[in-house]
Amino acid sequence: MQSANPHVLTINGGSSSIKFALFEVDDSLRRLLAGGIERIGQPKATFRVRGLNETDNCSRSIAAPDHTAAVGFLMDWVEAHSGCGALTAVGHRVVHGGPKYSEPERITTEMVEALRSLAPFDPEHLPEEILLTEAFHGRFPDLPQVACFDTAFHHDLPQVARMLPIPRRYTAQGVRRYGFHGLSYEFLMNELERLAGAKAAKGRVILAHLGNGASLAAVHGGKSMDTSMSFTPTAGVLMSTRSGDLDPGLHWYLARTQGLDAKGFNEIVNFQSGLLGVSETSSDMRDLLDREELDLRAAEAVAMFCYQVKKWIGAFAAALGGLDTLIFAGGIGENAPPVRARICEGLGLIGIELDEPQNTKSEPIISAVDGRVVVRVIRTDEELMIAKSVIRVLNLSPIPKT
Repeated sequence: MQSANPHVLTINGGSSSIKFALFEVDDSLRRLLAGGIERIGQPKATFRVRGLNETDNCSRSIAAPDHTAAVGFLMDWVEAHSGCGALTAVGHRVVHGGPKYSEPERITTEMVEALRSLAPFDPEHLPEEILLTEAFHGRFPDLPQVACFDTAFHHDLPQVARMLPIPRRYTAQGVRRYGFHGLSYEFLMNELERLAGAKAAKGRVILAHLGNGASLAAVHGGKSMDTSMSFTPTAGVLMSTRSGDLDPGLHWYLARTQGLDAKGFNEIVNFQSGLLGVSETSSDMRDLLDREELDLRAAEAVAMFCYQVKKWIGAFAAALGGLDTLIFAGGIGENAPPVRARICEGLGLIGIELDEPQNTKSEPIISAVDGRVVVRVIRTDEELMIAKSVIRVLNLSPIPKT
């Protein structure tokens, strides 16, 4: 990294992982390398990097008993790899912006304190994300940092979609539908406009970000009109270990019959449910597809996932008054043709017809030529959106074309 061009490091912190990427700002926004630390808190965490140069590539086990150790290792690696002062800025994905934050902003002491007050909104992510920003500030106090909020895309949901049907006194305290995966959705909408033009991007669009975390969004006129995740990322469709929507009376039932407290219920619905809970074997869709012919539980988990996504597509098509474009993204959405096929089966009534060979090959457009709805597969890129936001907020250079 001898270039004088700005270099932006992006950080995407999860409950047990930290993903990162390094970009150079030149005539184009060039990704120099990407990697992550996974299985934080497990006996052996994994550090991996892939870069433009073969010498940048590595994968090895490290000791990362918690996020503090993990980010310390990452900062040591960044310093050793790039040299002191090579970075221009750091951009962080922050899952929850609460009612206040609707745009990327430079991180200040005041913002950190505001995020601490939001920690009860998202106790699984926000504390670790705050820790990451503070760790970088402690090591590199003069390095600008920018927070990019995953809820921002949905900040201005229509009132009918934003409000929850509970006493209004809780609404006044900030309890509402927030929605998540906003960085992914923003990228997908930008890509749709680039690929198909402004008319398609302003049309009736359903975005399906299907990965370990899964959600859908209904978009019209380029704006989010509704989304499946709600006050927390636990809501909506079932996911790898999250339950998705449940009867709220289930908590009361389990409290009375098994003495389950709120913390225990939260553990069940966030870490023991979804594909893992139904299959009793794996939270990974790839494993379940491999096993479904021999394991009824795996087959039922896959079937339930596809059925629930299908229902949300139908509901959102109704809310939008029709559908012009459906986009699949995320690890499952991009790489699992059988799942896409099962989701779309029977949706001809709203104009969705797949081209089987195109879907099998995961082509960019997988809909039949005579289908009324264009069905696309787009590889999402949250890190690129973070880097672009950093450039814009800090005015490092004009947003480059990619």
